[in-house]
Amino acid sequence: MANLYPVLLCGGSGTRLWPLSRKSFPKQFVKLGDGETLFQAAARRMAGPKIMPPLIITNSDFRFIVTEQLAEAGIEAGPILIEPSPRNTAPAILAAVQYLAARDPDAAMLVMPSDQVMPDRDAFVRAVEAGLAAAEDGQIVTFGIKPTRPETGYGWLELAHPPAGDQPAAIPLKRFVEKPAADRAATMLADGRYLWNAGIFLMSVKTALKAFEAHLPDMLAPVKRAVSEAQADLGFLRLAPAPWQLAEEISVDYAIMERSSNLQVVPFDGDWSDLGDWSSVLREGGPNENGVAAHGPVTAIDCEESLLRSEAEGLELVGIGLKDMLVVAMPDAVLVADRSRAQDVKQAVTALKAKGSRQAEHFPRDHRPWGWFETLVLGDRFQVKRIVVHPGASLSLQSHFHRSEHWIVVSGTARITVDNEARLLTENQSVYIPLGAVHRMENPGKVPMVLIEVQTGTYLGEDDIVRYEDVYARGQGAKG
Repeated sequence: MANLYPVLLCGGSGTRLWPLSRKSFPKQFVKLGDGETLFQAAARRMAGPKIMPPLIITNSDFRFIVTEQLAEAGIEAGPILIEPSPRNTAPAILAAVQYLAARDPDAAMLVMPSDQVMPDRDAFVRAVEAGLAAAEDGQIVTFGIKPTRPETGYGWLELAHPPAGDQPAAIPLKRFVEKPAADRAATMLADGRYLWNAGIFLMSVKTALKAFEAHLPDMLAPVKRAVSEAQADLGFLRLAPAPWQLAEEISVDYAIMERSSNLQVVPFDGDWSDLGDWSSVLREGGPNENGVAAHGPVTAIDCEESLLRSEAEGLELVGIGLKDMLVVAMPDAVLVADRSRAQDVKQAVTALKAKGSRQAEHFPRDHRPWGWFETLVLGDRFQVKRIVVHPGASLSLQSHFHRSEHWIVVSGTARITVDNEARLLTENQSVYIPLGAVHRMENPGKVPMVLIEVQTGTYLGEDDIVRYEDVYARGQGAKG
């Protein structure tokens, strides 16, 4: 059997799960429950001795989050391709195809979103195995979810005939169906020949190339150049930006799948959700006998069919007499919505962006390759942050034009460099960083180091930074 490469797409923003999911830290990297993140679960879904390490396509801002979460889950990282800019799923998948074609042209690839819930891993593996023969025979295999309700938020698949028997098997696809109206969805649910479209595709590299040659020939040359001219950056491969910009911005569904005649569908009868909105999180969150799903410090009194979720440390969320409501509290934003309007949360993000609100896209906890920080207090000419540095990690050697800083270690040990002097600080010790001083903090210990930073100055933006050395090769700018 040819090598099988899981291909994980993880560049989306997940705006319908705002305020927990935001452009700077979208839902695939968030722990929606008490276990793994959606990205970790997706990477583990097809991990095994007969499966190649996952090929991951993401953007520059997420590259260190990807490697950190893979390491945390104990999953071997495969190639990580960095998109210079978002171009939708067709160029992203073609980049993976071109990468594999140059290195393992006889391989098969399983393209998956990284933000879905599929708790029955064994059932999914069986479904993939059921589609391998068709994929090796030149078919594009997609996976259809057995519907449980007349869902209007998903695309559907019409099969040539209803599934037969209990074992998964590939069935010819008759056509794709766009997100239907409620009455049409009810009719399809009762029919037996329709499944939800999971957006997962299994195919050989050669079949994928033929599909792009037939339906998107103009995309082949620029994406091939973007891959062949890619630059290695630490453990990542940065696609060349100039040719990448020439690739049409289009989804693989519209560009390839809906135009291809060699598609087959393997029905999947296990639990599945794309967690596309807060209403789906409520369904997946194990609601109690009153239909209430609570997460975090929450008290629900006489509530029904509602989601109550507190993600703010020390913030108790109390709901009284709520029915069909979605309430999500973050340290910097609170969502309160009628459950029937779950699909409209993205309108709130658009409105917040229009008024210039930071909450529209920026997560309150800012993740970096060395750890993370969050703003505790922000005032006129001052800011207080909590900074957590991973064991063995180091911030860049840097200076600022507009601010000075005072650091207080509250947990762990810090190695602090200010100009030419380096020293160790332990709990309750502090140091002052004058404006313009060249400085760095490191965690030489075996446990996370927690530090409180007090900034004062005329400008406190993250882009007021000059890097002189950086083990993560980030360059200049807020994140580099």
